[in-house]
Amino acid sequence: MTIDRLLRMTAGAFVLISLGLGYWVNPNWFYFTAFVGLNLFQSAFTNWCPLMTILKKAGVASCQHEVKAKA
Repeated sequence: MTIDRLLRMTAGAFVLISLGLGYWVNPNWFYFTAFVGLNLFQSAFTNWCPLMTILKKAGVASCQHEVKAKA
């Protein structure tokens, strides 16, 4: 799995989980949903996301060619 796909999957999971927590546990969890959304919005303009930096340091492949080379 590449960084881009893992990033989208993680962001989607965070949004869905925080929406559920905000609805069933405490409405303050909606702030986390807003944080994820704002982070995705700013990354569209700056091409930088904190999670991408973490995933790169963890050794996640940047493109599909790297995934095939590791296999």
